[in-house]
Amino acid sequence: MSQTLIFEDHYKKLGFETFSENNLLTFKDTNYKSEIKVFYVPSGYELTVDFKHYKTENPALFFLTNQHIQVEKGIEESNLLYYNRDFYCIQIHDKEVACDGLLFHNVFEIPFVELDEHESTIIKNLFQSIKDELESKDSSAEEMIRTYVKQIIIRATRKWKKQNLDNDEIKIPSNELDVFRDFSRHLEIHFREKHNVADYADLLHISPKTLTHKFKSLHIESPNQFIINRILLEAKRLLFYTDKPVKEIAYDLGYEDPAYFNRLFTNKIGSTPTNFKKNYSSGKKYNI
Repeated sequence: MSQTLIFEDHYKKLGFETFSENNLLTFKDTNYKSEIKVFYVPSGYELTVDFKHYKTENPALFFLTNQHIQVEKGIEESNLLYYNRDFYCIQIHDKEVACDGLLFHNVFEIPFVELDEHESTIIKNLFQSIKDELESKDSSAEEMIRTYVKQIIIRATRKWKKQNLDNDEIKIPSNELDVFRDFSRHLEIHFREKHNVADYADLLHISPKTLTHKFKSLHIESPNQFIINRILLEAKRLLFYTDKPVKEIAYDLGYEDPAYFNRLFTNKIGSTPTNFKKNYSSGKKYNI
C-alpha cells in the first residue's frame, strides 16, 4: 500500500503519498479529483495525462488540476503532493508565485517541467521536508509546509519559463507574459460559453486584432486555435470518462447546434465523437 500522510484543519487539506513499483497500481486519480496536484516523477516512468503519453527520460514535476492521469510504469519512488485551495490558492497568491497560466491552466497544455540532477535533489529535499513536517504534527507544521510548497512552485515556474517560453522555438518577452497567462486563465474559466477571440480580447481589454497579432508575432498557434483545442480537450474528456450522449456534451460546451459541434470535432480530430469514444476505448489514439 502507498504511504499516505494527511494534514487537515477545518476546510484546509494537504496530502502526501509515496509510490513505487510495488504499489503503482493503487494510484487512482479519482482519489484526488478536486485537489491541486504536484507529482514528482523520477526517470523511467510512463504515464498518460489526459490523452498525451509521457515517458520520463529525466526526473520531472507534473502540475495537475482537472486533468486525468494514469501511471503505467515506474520503478523508483515518486511522490504525490495534493492540496485544496483552502490550503493554498494559486490565484490568491499569484503575486507571490506567478504560476497560474503557466504551471497550471496553460494554453500550451504542457503540465510538467524536467529537472536536472541538481534541481531534482533540491525538489526531493523539499518533498522530504514536507513529509517530515507532516510526520512531526507540530503546531507550526502548516506554515512550514506552505513555505515548502511555495518554494517548489516558484522553482518550477522559473524552470517552466526557461523550458517553454525562452527557447529556440518560442521567446515571449517578460512584458508580454501576463497577456498569455491571463488569456490562459480566462480560457480555463470561460471556454464553455465563450468561443470567439473577441470575447477574450474584451476580457483582456485589448482588440481582437492586437491579441491575434501577439500570438502571430511569436510564431505560435492563433488564439482561436487555442480556444478550439481547449473545447476539444474537454469534449474528449467527457466522451471518454463519462456516459453523456454527444448531444448533451455539445450543450455542455456551449453549442446549441449539436450538428455543428459534430462537424467541428470530426474535422479537427479525424473521427466523429461517437467513433472517437469507441475507438479510443479499444486502444486507438487520436491527437489534436
